[in-house]
Parts: sequence; structure tokens; C-alpha cells
Amino acid sequence: MIAAIQFTTILDFLIIMPLGPQYMRVFAITPGQFGLIVSSYAISAGTAGIAAGFVIDLFDRKSALLLLYSGFALGTLCCALAPTYPMLVAARTVAGAFGGVAGALILAIIGDAIPEQRRGAAMGLVMSSFSLASICGVPIGLLLATHFTWHVPFFVLTVLSALVLVATARVMPSMRGHQQHARDQHPAKHLWSMLMHADHRMAFLFMAVLTVTGFVIFPYLSNYLVANVGLTENQLPWIYLAGGSCTLFSMNWIGRLSDRIGKRRVFTLMSISTALPILLLTNLPRVPLLAAIGTSTLFMICMSGRMVPAMALMTASVESRYRGGFMSINSSVQQFSSGVAAYISGQIIGQASTGAMTHFPLIGVISMVCACAGIYLARFVMTPSGTDLVSPPLVVEQW
Repeated sequence: MIAAIQFTTILDFLIIMPLGPQYMRVFAITPGQFGLIVSSYAISAGTAGIAAGFVIDLFDRKSALLLLYSGFALGTLCCALAPTYPMLVAARTVAGAFGGVAGALILAIIGDAIPEQRRGAAMGLVMSSFSLASICGVPIGLLLATHFTWHVPFFVLTVLSALVLVATARVMPSMRGHQQHARDQHPAKHLWSMLMHADHRMAFLFMAVLTVTGFVIFPYLSNYLVANVGLTENQLPWIYLAGGSCTLFSMNWIGRLSDRIGKRRVFTLMSISTALPILLLTNLPRVPLLAAIGTSTLFMICMSGRMVPAMALMTASVESRYRGGFMSINSSVQQFSSGVAAYISGQIIGQASTGAMTHFPLIGVISMVCACAGIYLARFVMTPSGTDLVSPPLVVEQW
């Protein structure tokens, strides 16, 4: 059920980016104004996450998730009904406030329910929602937007979210084990204790750098492929279909691999592997569709491959009694970072008289620098034992 919720919240966020060319045409806006549509969701989610961090560990995980997901569905309906650019930005703010915190709570639930030795595989399974959203949701959403209007994908997503909400209410069990210690402290003191932990602060910095690495590029990828590489809007679904299909398998494989040989080690290898696709993609000239698909797919595999071991490390770095608040603040850091990254990129990227986007190679350099910084910071994201845990069978084999 949490994978289904993750699918809809990710799809709500992802569908905006490939619709960029349509928004710029329909609303007559610049790349920087389009960046605000992306940033409004992220910054709202970050602000709400900080507020939720005070109290989220006081409640049953199921009740909190149902409330947040209901707000997300309502925000998505507002997006579908938005008639103008300012109203769309406002609707994205509402959806982000609830959807961002719901995403953080999902990670806390994984941390509470799944033993650490299997958490990499579990994280890979749930985060495969990103791949499924790319395979199914984004191409279908693009087709609906192309043949009807950009409002239609959000109406469909609202209906899907309502169905998932009802199913979750019926199927998901209550989770109250974390409440035993969470009520021992005042909410403000509870959050302060979590923030003052040195390992937690380092984990937040790690997440910020990790997020900026991808989000200086992702929001403008569709615009770049259309304006600079020469793809048509009708060809964009193939980019997400190919990337999602490959990452569906790669993320699960990487999750299992991180359980076997170590999460920090796999994260380092995947981060190093991002250098080539970042360099290729941000300097891509006009090429045939297959070349664009191959380059963007490699980029998505490497970028998403970092997140599975990274999130498994993050959930392992905090005790259960702090995990809900920690993941809420971590989601805020992630959302703020993605919003700031999208905004900064929008200010750097220009538009030539021909319509082509300028300064995109500079965005690639920024992304590569952040990827290197993430490798360094991963050393300081500590598990409870201070080690990079692997699964028991491999430990026995090595011994």
C-alpha cells in the first residue's frame, strides 16, 4: 500500500516536468517561471515537513498517513481545476504541503517495519514507484495532455489517489510501536533532541547535496530535449518509458546488492558512475531519438541508483523513537534542496532567440561537483553500530 501511495505522489511531482513545454506555451512563461511551478511544490513540502516534525511521532503511522494522503488528493484536484498560472502555483503549494510529508512518513514506516539487513531491498521495491511512474504514469499523462488538455492527467490522478486512499484505510494495519518513547518528551524538546544529534545533522547535509545533484537537471530535461536536442513533444513519452523500464529493474537489483556488499560502497560506485551520463546529457547536440533515449536512460539509471543505498543509510542512522520526525525533517531538507536547485537552475539557464536553452553545460558541472561532495559526505552517515551493514549470509561467507 505504501508503494501505491509513493507511486501517486511521485507521479504528481514527475508529471509537471515533461509538461514544461506545454506550460511555457499555454501560459507564455519563461524557464524561470516554469521553475517556480516545480519549486512551489518542493518549498511547500519542506515547510510543512518542519512543522510536522514536531508532532508526527505522537500519532499512529496509519492515521497520520491517511490524513496526509487525503490532503494530497485534494491538492491534486485543485491542480486539475486551476485555470491560470498563479492558481496552478497555489495548487502545487497545497499538494506539496501534504504530499511531501506523506513521502517522509512512508520512509519512517519502512524504517519501523523492515529489519536493517533487508532494508535495502525493501527501499528498492518501494522506490521502484519512481520507475513505474515513469513507465506508465508519465507517458499516459503526456498522451492525455497532448490529445486533450494538461488538466486531464491531474483529474485521472485524483481518481486514482481516491481509490488508493480507500484501499489503504481497509488494508494497512495500525503502527503504534514508536509512540512508547515519543510521548516521553515535549514535542519541541523531542524535535530539538533529534536536531542536536551530530549524526542527524550530517545526514541532513548529505541529503541536501544528494538532492541538488539531480534537481539542477531534472526539471528542465524535457525542455532541453525539445529545444536543443530536437525531440518533439510526442516523442517525450519514449524518454520516460525507456528510463522507467530500465530503472524498474536496476533499482531493485541495486537494493539487493547494497544489502550484500554494503550500502555505502554501492552508493559510492553509483555516484562515480553518474559523471559520464551527466557530461553527455548536458552537452547533447541534435541527435536521433534513439541516441537521446540511450543517453537519458543511462542518466536515470545512475541517478536513481544512488538513492536506494542512500535512503537505506538514512533510515539506519536514526532510532525508531525519532524516525518519524527525522524523516519529516529529512523530507523538508530534500524538498527545500530540490526547490532551491530548480530555482537556481532557472536563473542560470537562458533562452536564445531561436528558442534553444543556454548555459545547460554549466548546470552539468554543478551537478558533477555535488555528486563528488555526496561521496565524501556519505562517510559520515553512521549506522547505529558505526558500520556499513551487509546481510548475514555474506558476513558468514567472508568470515
